[in-house]
Amino acid sequence: MAQRLELRAVTKRYPGTIANDAVSLRVAPGEIHAVLGENGAGKSTLMKIVYGALQADSGDILWHGEKLMIASPTVARRLGIGMVYQHFSLFETVSVVENIAVAIEGAFDLPALAARIAELGKRYGLPVDPYRLLHHLSVGERQRVEILRCLLQDPKLLILDEPTSVLTPQAARSLFEVLRTLAAEGCSILYISHKLDEIRELCDSATVLRAGRVVGSAIPKQVTSAELARLMVGAAPPAVHRDTCAPELEPRLEIVGLSTQSNDPRGIALQDVSLEVHGGEIVGIAGVSGNGQSELLSWLSGELTGAAARVRLGSEDVGDLRVAERRARGLAFAPEERLGRGAVPHMTLADNALLTGHGQGLVRRGLISRGKVGGFAQKIIDQFGVKCVGITAQARSLSGGNLQKFIVGREMSLSPRVLIVSQPTWGVDIAASAFLRQSLIDLSRHGAAILVISEELDELFEICDRIAVIFRGRLSEATPCAATNVEEIGLLMAGIGPAFEIAA
Repeated sequence: MAQRLELRAVTKRYPGTIANDAVSLRVAPGEIHAVLGENGAGKSTLMKIVYGALQADSGDILWHGEKLMIASPTVARRLGIGMVYQHFSLFETVSVVENIAVAIEGAFDLPALAARIAELGKRYGLPVDPYRLLHHLSVGERQRVEILRCLLQDPKLLILDEPTSVLTPQAARSLFEVLRTLAAEGCSILYISHKLDEIRELCDSATVLRAGRVVGSAIPKQVTSAELARLMVGAAPPAVHRDTCAPELEPRLEIVGLSTQSNDPRGIALQDVSLEVHGGEIVGIAGVSGNGQSELLSWLSGELTGAAARVRLGSEDVGDLRVAERRARGLAFAPEERLGRGAVPHMTLADNALLTGHGQGLVRRGLISRGKVGGFAQKIIDQFGVKCVGITAQARSLSGGNLQKFIVGREMSLSPRVLIVSQPTWGVDIAASAFLRQSLIDLSRHGAAILVISEELDELFEICDRIAVIFRGRLSEATPCAATNVEEIGLLMAGIGPAFEIAA
């Protein structure tokens, strides 16, 4: 069969590292081809070369058997290549329909385009309000926007970088049906994911990268997840162990009947949200993206204030305190948005470490100790296995998974009394995910109170002691994991249950 895309010995170098080292692969029409590897293996760099966002230093790209140079994403889109980035390429201050209009050639007709977006979202199970502003959307909702933007361009080759990392199992299955339909219609798909079970379920073939080189290939349906993992990391991933928790009697984080209105007219209002998190335990919040998670996080972190006695750290009311004041009282926070909220893209890792770690003896009498800052950043890099050129690397230069390890590792290194973390292993490879999850468990067992918001039910059941579900701004009672299961939590996520009768 003639190949739609072929890469021959594609190489890309950066100062101090080779991101892609003579990488070759082929993708046929209608094929769903997985690209696997650890964080920093070179997957995203390779996809950006195919999409024209980066240029290879050497090697050839063949499109339908013809050598060509893809000089820019505009050229790629005209060829029929679409890409959904792991870090989204969207404009924060304009609406969904305006974001999509930028990438669509033809007449600038926003009402007509909005109708197409709504219709396509309904057809593929990717609902989104075309007129909502981007900065009010959760990460999961933004992912839907990126996918819809590509689908509206009728692509011949679709590149997906961690597309299900913030999707629920139900939404992921809907996406798989979309991708199978596209493949059956002849669209080729390059698929990056660390979820090996979904690779085995969805993909026809796989190329495995390690340290920028191709180290193997496989037909995913014919091998086990363990075999794929060994190809990726050279060994089986470590197991996660969770001991029985012994929580403190008094809560360290308490939410008491929190009801708020969203700043976004189309946002989610929180309705009588109550929750306790005790030292020594991990409490998880599950929910379909866009049900109030981002609003709740903003009130807990101190980005939004005015909740008076509705938020407490220990016995102290902190609802009116800002971020820095809450952090001074032992609260640490790792948001779902890595670049821009969790880290400043153009700043070095050392300076990003200083942003929240300055209370760790890095500043004295208003003067920054650069040596201590560097030591603190290097400790995070070493302890959490962050692949980078060093503490002077800019945050934006890291792969998504490595930046996630750095941000979560930074917050955990503060020895917080309370840690709030959203999507802790989003886009993180198998071995690193296991390490981060075990680190969260260990931190809780040393006395920290940890609140985890995640859309990965397997993750929540693996690390949490209790799980609550958020739906349309309402929060269910937190249930011990041993007393529930994935099916029950899945029903609650759909709003089916006594806790959400009023919301429904």
